[in-house]
Amino acid sequence: MSKVYVVGLGPGAGEQMTIQAKKVLSSCPVIVGYTVYIELIQKEFPEKEYVSTPMRQEVERCKLAFEEAMKGKDVAMVCSGDAGVYGMAGLLYELGDKYPQVEVEVIPGITAATGGAAVLGAPLMHDFAVISLSDLLTSWEQIEKRLDAAAEADFVICLYNPSSKKRSDYLRLACERILKYRAADTVCGIVRNIGREEESYKILSLGELKNTKTDMFTTVYIGNSSTKQIGEYMVTPRGYKGV
Repeated sequence: MSKVYVVGLGPGAGEQMTIQAKKVLSSCPVIVGYTVYIELIQKEFPEKEYVSTPMRQEVERCKLAFEEAMKGKDVAMVCSGDAGVYGMAGLLYELGDKYPQVEVEVIPGITAATGGAAVLGAPLMHDFAVISLSDLLTSWEQIEKRLDAAAEADFVICLYNPSSKKRSDYLRLACERILKYRAADTVCGIVRNIGREEESYKILSLGELKNTKTDMFTTVYIGNSSTKQIGEYMVTPRGYKGV
């Protein structure tokens, strides 16, 4: 039985790709993925057969992966970060019933939340919530409810997809909702291009974050009531005694 592996490349591929992910990519003759993710690995695996589709063609991409596997080839479907966190793993399982001859296996990767947290210091040391501000598949009304719930419960909040050309004010709107529950001087952080050569980060207050420009390559961290800045790092204490 042929197999489709759903491979998380990590936030920037390269050194943040797991050993298991590299082994799978080395063994699969066909690699399928979004064009940008294919470009991240093509130089390292030049001998492979590549199949790519643009953004918003996720269903078609999964069908192509299954069709290649039906030819008797093992296929790697690549995703940024972790394939099971806003990735392609769930969709492949949903479509898999139509391809009973093909097995699906998920290969985990470092997701942006943890990759960016390592850059900032230790912002996720206590309970946290990850929320995407993209309303392509989730209504903005539902996103607002989740922001309110996470903010009121004093979770550290990690935001994926904070802004885009069509959603230029979504981060501002999200911060305004969170400011109903958090002080303006709450410690926050942003990391852009996690794990890539252009990686950069900044620690700032929630009040400053509200007016900060970001993009789809940025991951945002909003601290809880205990989060603090220690030197150049953002840290959420776990609550150990004697510190």
